[in-house]
Amino acid sequence: MSCGLHDVIGFEGQGRPAVLVASSVFAQAARDQAALLGAPSLRRVLVAHPIQDRSDAELAELARGAVDELLAALAR
Repeated sequence: MSCGLHDVIGFEGQGRPAVLVASSVFAQAARDQAALLGAPSLRRVLVAHPIQDRSDAELAELARGAVDELLAALAR
């Protein structure tokens, strides 16, 4: 997640909209780290935990379920 935060901050710094996608178990860590990196309002979308052991089909379903939230976050 840390690398993802840095990526999102970097893209945003270049004027390219970006959203962090992270597992819900990392919600507090994402908030804390974003604030420490000077980006407390960093856009993020949380998906159900765990991710690692999911099948491709389960990951695709998880992604489909997050699309509307991702698009809304990009529009902010």
